[in-house]
Amino acid sequence: MECFLNRHQDHIRGVLSGFDRVVFRGTLRSISHVKGMETFLNVHHVLLKDFGSFVEAQSSLLKTHAQKFAQDHKRPYEYIVSASRSKADIAKEIMHRDGIEEGLICVLSCVELCMSYTIRRDRDSKTIHLESAPRKCLYLYFYFIDPEFGFMHVRLQSWFPFPIQVCINGREWLARDLDKAGISYQRRDNCFIEIADINKAQELADAAIKRNWLKLLNRFSDRFNPLLKSLDIRSYYWTIREGEYATDVMFKDPNYLKSIYPHLIHHAIEHFHTTDVVRYFGKYADRRFHGEVSSNTCQREEGVRVKHWVDENSIKMYDKQGQLLRIETTINNPRRFKVYRSVKRDGRDIYAWRALRKGIADIWRRVQISHKANSAYLDALAVVEHKEPAYQYLDRLAKPVYKKNRRYRGLRPIHPEEAKWFQVILNGKFLIYGFRNADLRPLIFSKPKHPKEKEQQMGKVTRFIKLMCAHGLVRKMPKTHRYRITQKGQLTMSTAMSIRNSCLSQLEKAA
Repeated sequence: MECFLNRHQDHIRGVLSGFDRVVFRGTLRSISHVKGMETFLNVHHVLLKDFGSFVEAQSSLLKTHAQKFAQDHKRPYEYIVSASRSKADIAKEIMHRDGIEEGLICVLSCVELCMSYTIRRDRDSKTIHLESAPRKCLYLYFYFIDPEFGFMHVRLQSWFPFPIQVCINGREWLARDLDKAGISYQRRDNCFIEIADINKAQELADAAIKRNWLKLLNRFSDRFNPLLKSLDIRSYYWTIREGEYATDVMFKDPNYLKSIYPHLIHHAIEHFHTTDVVRYFGKYADRRFHGEVSSNTCQREEGVRVKHWVDENSIKMYDKQGQLLRIETTINNPRRFKVYRSVKRDGRDIYAWRALRKGIADIWRRVQISHKANSAYLDALAVVEHKEPAYQYLDRLAKPVYKKNRRYRGLRPIHPEEAKWFQVILNGKFLIYGFRNADLRPLIFSKPKHPKEKEQQMGKVTRFIKLMCAHGLVRKMPKTHRYRITQKGQLTMSTAMSIRNSCLSQLEKAA
């Protein structure tokens, strides 16, 4: 992100990166599938015909425990009729009403959809069997102000297999750490407008990621699910269901951010998507666009937000409180990425690149990937409103270069053929994953009619990638077959495309 920061250095107060909202999900893997549940029932001597009464009894125990927990802490237990109501808003209203500064705020319950088990009857064989099925059940929400994490909640499904969620706000957590360290700050809503010692704040945010998450999360599950001990069930397996990692650029003057933000939005829409249509919508939860890149904008109370879906993962940009530019990466499907970790091969422990896991063991790698994605996005925006003459960037491309005693021709950035390559490589999808030969071919060429034509296309892509590498526009990612755009590449290619796509009236005005 250095390119963007240098571009606006006189107007930036500081930068802070860290988790925004994190949802940890606990799963009892031993009973989260039909065979495991059948084994569990056999161990506890529960017949299938008694399944309904057995699970209802366990669910009743959880509800009773939640009511007693609220009663012991002298806090309200409320049933919410409509599942569409915001539980967080209800909890905050109770918190402000009763002046709660620490401890339990309330316990809320609500009937919502869930995945559980049911008994099916087979009329032909005259038998009954257990199967997984969607249904409705009671969910328990425990809202409280934790001494370390601040305002947070735990959500527990009261029906088998009892999945649990722990939701933590990273900025709320950091505010607590700043208070303990005696560092003053100005906070509005869920963002920091000003921090006295930004470097120390970043150290605290980075250190928080290295917590012993297993011990911490098990502490919450043991506290709110008494059935783990009474039914002798193994502890939860913890994954990150939602992990929003945000980079906040704090500006000194709100008017400066207000002046450049429309240009940033326009540039992101123009250059970071593959379709010509930008879709506008308000509610974007659970929108998944598999195997493609899509961009959309959303009008919020504070302004416009632009969001790019890359398969199941996303990166978005929006302004907060008029003084803060936030870039936020959300990884919903970590298996799109790799982590270098220990694996078993032929009975030996070796290190290899493997698919990134959802489990908390790979949280450090998730943070690393998200931070790089945010940085790459910011650098891609560094070309917006550049005051330097365009020829300074384009003239260098026209000259031949030498690399390892080999001559590479100059580029023609405004030529239709090479502009097509630039447009494809600037695809927003490649900011996160990088690109391969196979990623570029279908975007440049039509589908090959025979194997020889495919080989010819592969060769053309390989030669052009080498040419781009020689000019320093892209670089090879270590230990992979992927390439990523460099800062120089973002600047020069975006400049070329901006000039090519500008109308004559715009150029005359600029002149």
